[in-house]
Amino acid sequence: MDTWRLLSLQTNTPAMNMAIDEAILNARISGKVPNTLRLYRWQPSAVSIGKNQNPLEAVYLDTCKNLGVDVIRRISGGGAVYHDFAGEITYSVVAKVSDLGTTDITTVYFKIYEAITDALRLLGVPADFNSGDIKNCPNLTVNGKKISGSSQTIKRGFVLQHGTLLINVDLCRMFQLLKLRNLSCTNAVDIGKKKITSLQTELGHSINPETAANALLQGFKAILKIQLEPSRLTSTELEIASTLYKEKYSINEWNFNGKIV
Repeated sequence: MDTWRLLSLQTNTPAMNMAIDEAILNARISGKVPNTLRLYRWQPSAVSIGKNQNPLEAVYLDTCKNLGVDVIRRISGGGAVYHDFAGEITYSVVAKVSDLGTTDITTVYFKIYEAITDALRLLGVPADFNSGDIKNCPNLTVNGKKISGSSQTIKRGFVLQHGTLLINVDLCRMFQLLKLRNLSCTNAVDIGKKKITSLQTELGHSINPETAANALLQGFKAILKIQLEPSRLTSTELEIASTLYKEKYSINEWNFNGKIV
């Protein structure tokens, strides 16, 4: 049974969260760290956009600024996502693709989502894998409503997949921040009610992040057949993350234009 490193649930700024994910990927590619599962939260809350997105088309930037919500660009693809500090847990998996027993991107998604599905089962919520389409990354749904989405990047045979598990969802706030083409905020919320759900909605009661995090750990261990060894970022990763934070994720040139000075 393989042993993966576990970076337990922590809270960071959006810029540091993305810097850490990329630092882990770089360190894993260099063979300096093992396959890693990381759990984290965002403070302040943020909107992350896909690597190739135009924030002007995807996000109400003025509203984000007024509400103190950061806007950050990921190195992974996909669309804009609202990360609410109180409403979600984010996971990231950094691993050698072949260690997941496949080279197919959709199968990688399926393997990781299978682990999250098992976590949701432990919490009392049955979920189904949705393979997505040309415009949408694969995701997990409950009765057709999305409860977990993710995006990924693959580099030199190594994958970084990070995604959300919705504990609770404030659709009014979400669609004050995210643009849906040709739809008002009110209409977007109405559509959101039909397409998005959360643990709290499905269970009928609140659930704390630690409980959800523990279920995720059990799901990953059971489905990927791995041991998880609690650890910390290495000094190398901390150095890389610090540089990425200062020179990439904290600057507008990257976050709004997708360029590094």
